[in-house]
Amino acid sequence: MGDASISQNEIDHLSPLERGLKRVGDVVGAIVGMIVLSPVFLVIYILLKVDGTDSVIFRQERIGLGGQPFHLLKFRTMHDEVEDTPTLAEENDTRLTRYGKYLRRHHLDELPQLWNVLRGDMSFVGYRPERQFFINQIIERNPDYVLLYCSRPGITSAAAVHNGYTYTIDQMLRRLDMDLDYLRYRTLWTDLRIMFETLTAL
Repeated sequence: MGDASISQNEIDHLSPLERGLKRVGDVVGAIVGMIVLSPVFLVIYILLKVDGTDSVIFRQERIGLGGQPFHLLKFRTMHDEVEDTPTLAEENDTRLTRYGKYLRRHHLDELPQLWNVLRGDMSFVGYRPERQFFINQIIERNPDYVLLYCSRPGITSAAAVHNGYTYTIDQMLRRLDMDLDYLRYRTLWTDLRIMFETLTAL
């Protein structure tokens, strides 16, 4: 699975200009998104507070560009006490809060990641960042995971659109193959197509 001989320069063919344009698009899109969607942020915040959620925003360390850790932001979808240990979510997870299942099904829990995009932790399109605990397990079976570190992780990806949520390490390995293919062939047009597919799948 994968080709361990592939170098980072070989796998990502975006030119410096294209990378710059991608970053500009991320910054502009994040600012516009946070302004336009601010009423949605407010409604979700109120619903979660009414539901008794103490900390509406969930922060979790993930590994991103250059293999460096950052704190990914999400609206909390699980009970406060159960998301702090490295545990994979289940398809019909009983830990979800009353509104958590709806937020997760429509990916509304990921809206705070617009701030991650603005900060430069993430991009709109890229591989989904993982926790080091699970990355270690993935690398044991496919060391090519480290090639993803040449780019920013994303809010969405082709794997997220076509493979959905991952609940097992085997699913993560299939997602990795799709993420590596994305890096090999990505263009700005590819990013726009993936974003369109993401929006139509919500």
